Amino acid sequence: MTQAPSTASVPTRARFRFMERLRVRWSEVDAQQIVFNGHYLTYFDTAVGGYWRALALPYAQTMQTLGGDLFVRKSTVEYLDAALYDELLDIGVRTERVGTTSLTMACAVFRGDECLVHGEIVYVFAEASSREPQPVPQPLRDLLLSFERHELMTVAKVGDWATLGADAHRIRQAVFVEEQRIPADMEWDAADESCTHAVAYNRLGRPLATGRLLEHVPGVAKIGRMAVLSPMRGSRVGRQVLDALMQAGRERGYREVLLHAQLSAEGFYTRAGFQRRGPVFEEASIQHVEMVRAL
Repeated sequence: MTQAPSTASVPTRARFRFMERLRVRWSEVDAQQIVFNGHYLTYFDTAVGGYWRALALPYAQTMQTLGGDLFVRKSTVEYLDAALYDELLDIGVRTERVGTTSLTMACAVFRGDECLVHGEIVYVFAEASSREPQPVPQPLRDLLLSFERHELMTVAKVGDWATLGADAHRIRQAVFVEEQRIPADMEWDAADESCTHAVAYNRLGRPLATGRLLEHVPGVAKIGRMAVLSPMRGSRVGRQVLDALMQAGRERGYREVLLHAQLSAEGFYTRAGFQRRGPVFEEASIQHVEMVRAL
């Protein structure tokens, strides 16, 4: 007779600070009309990618900075129940243990509060080319444990161009000039010297997002040049910059703030309390809409 797993060993949602939401796709269901067992490791891996975003760590650049990479040494999976097509699942990830050269991540798949599948992934930190194990860098160790203590992973700094301009320039160059192909002579203007700027940094000091605030008309501020590096989109780092700029506007006595939102970002600003005003228009060959909110 198969013995049921002890409830003490089954993880609960409360154990995980981070959750990644996924929907079961048709291609993931097998002949038994349930998710094929091998896909759960893919779910784990997808959620680990989201975990790195929650840590505010662009993975490739971070590993390059740390002088190594993480390689999977072992994966274990325990199946309790099956997920079905089109169900919404939450995949929990947490750092369970950081050893000398390895770290263990606990993963679990939840349908509501019910744990369907759980397991562990053991990674070894190693030199990238030789794959020779190396000690887990202290900054990474500290960052992982700090996240599990529910500490903030990013900080938004507000200042002038002389203070923040170099980092803001790098982000805007990557996002607007290189990614969106906006002509450089349209991106850079004299207003940068007089604007209030905000830049969000992760725990390793890497700049991730930026924006600026200037006066539009008396009593009304304008936020612009909002940019988030692509690996960090979908995290809260952009909202952190936006909140910092709005707070700066309040402190300067503005009663309202407006911005020109790219249509693809309209939902982001709507969730932050902005409302659309006026028709869609083109700016730098990209469709925008004006949005406003009271301060």
